[in-house]
Amino acid sequence: MASSYPKSLRGLLFLAAGLLLFVLPILSQPKQITILHTNDMHASFLPHEAYWVRTTPKPLVGGFNELAFAIDSVRKTKTATLLLDAGDLMTGNPITDRVYKGAEGGALVEMLNLMGYEGWEPGNHDFDISYANFLKLASIAKFPVFTANLVDEKSGIPITQKEYIIVEKNGLKIGIFGVMSQEYYNLVSVNSAKGVKLLPYIAEAKRMIGLLRPQTDLVIALTHTGVDDDSVLAVSVKGLDVIIGGHSHTRLKKPKYINGVIIAQAGSNCENLGVLDLTVENKAVTTWDGSLNQLWYHPDRKTAVTALVDSFNTEIKKEYDQVIGTWVSEAKGDESGAGLGAFLAAAQRDGAHADLGFMNNGGIRKRLSPGPITKQDLFEVLPFRNLLMKFDLTGKQVHDMALHYLKGRPGIIIAGLSCEWKKDASGNIEILRLLINGKPVDENATYTGAASDYLMGEAKRYLGIDPPQLTYMNKTVFNAVEKRVRELKTIEAKVDRPFKEIK
Repeated sequence: MASSYPKSLRGLLFLAAGLLLFVLPILSQPKQITILHTNDMHASFLPHEAYWVRTTPKPLVGGFNELAFAIDSVRKTKTATLLLDAGDLMTGNPITDRVYKGAEGGALVEMLNLMGYEGWEPGNHDFDISYANFLKLASIAKFPVFTANLVDEKSGIPITQKEYIIVEKNGLKIGIFGVMSQEYYNLVSVNSAKGVKLLPYIAEAKRMIGLLRPQTDLVIALTHTGVDDDSVLAVSVKGLDVIIGGHSHTRLKKPKYINGVIIAQAGSNCENLGVLDLTVENKAVTTWDGSLNQLWYHPDRKTAVTALVDSFNTEIKKEYDQVIGTWVSEAKGDESGAGLGAFLAAAQRDGAHADLGFMNNGGIRKRLSPGPITKQDLFEVLPFRNLLMKFDLTGKQVHDMALHYLKGRPGIIIAGLSCEWKKDASGNIEILRLLINGKPVDENATYTGAASDYLMGEAKRYLGIDPPQLTYMNKTVFNAVEKRVRELKTIEAKVDRPFKEIK
């Protein structure tokens, strides 16, 4: 049967069909992308000892110069790369106290600029100084800063002004959104959380995926929630391809694969660069391979960040290399850590001239080795900008606080308190003897306590009591402890065990 189409139209149809046959294979052919990722670098812009290596002296690992070199090396060998960070850039080195471009710790963000970062989901420690300082840090970034579930309390707008980005790489449209841990309010001080509203991360992730999936070939969640919550996210959503995570400091040598979602995380303290190679075809990841590049230190390498790293290293050394005391410890392992916690609690008590001192275990970020203590060592133990607070406690509150500790072990050390207790036949806890500095507690008397503003913002969780009226001591916890170290000169790691069970 003869065609009813005119010859000219038939020619156009044949031409269109031929073009379609030519173009379709090009549109559907596999495309490669390499995701480079970091997380929880905690201001580790300088190399440090590889503590896990048994040789002496230990080799050095990490630092932003090595990171920059590794990033450049991968970029030279890969078709297309995307460089992302999953939060906690701040807290861990005195560089976070240095003002740069109007922000304390701003030099760290400038170093990320020089390395060519392309996206940052903030972590809880990026708010340690203040919410206002975080906004200043974000303003220095020449790359997108985004989070979907941290919004301004009044306007409901994401605090970073962005909740996601879409980038094009090697012919791929890639949608990336950020989410913060549901524990945010427990992880930052009350002052840092003011004005910020936290939304449920899974609900926001579903909303983001629904928005991004139709527009893109690949959807990535950049999370600061921890590897366990990342796994929950992976089984709770559809349409997500990759999770680049942080917060739990998990060193995944090979990514996890859960419910069709690839989960990667690079450890902490700038010791590794995560490398995730993906092949994408028809809006799906068809092959993938992930690894960690260990950042061993080489002193002769020069990169885009070398000059800035060296200048801040020189500046910080002038003040923080000075020896302020000596740490003496015969205790090993956990015993040494317990001795340090007891000293820190006692130093806060003494700094506030209080009866009791409190230290939360999570606030101790490094252990001291026997020998000289530099100001840098002490800063790495207590890197937070926590203020020292003084407050009144009734004897009854002290009794209730001791019961709360015995029932839940909330992760604190208490200086000045001793308690003898037992369990009755039914398993109930009975306090037999409760002393403050060797004297029996009078439930009708008033005593004074000292702790950080962070701990007291979580008084219900740590102490089991409603937050009392607080008096600011006009000094930080670090200031109080540094003063005590200088006064004592030699500190022994005495392990204080204030709670003793009587059998």
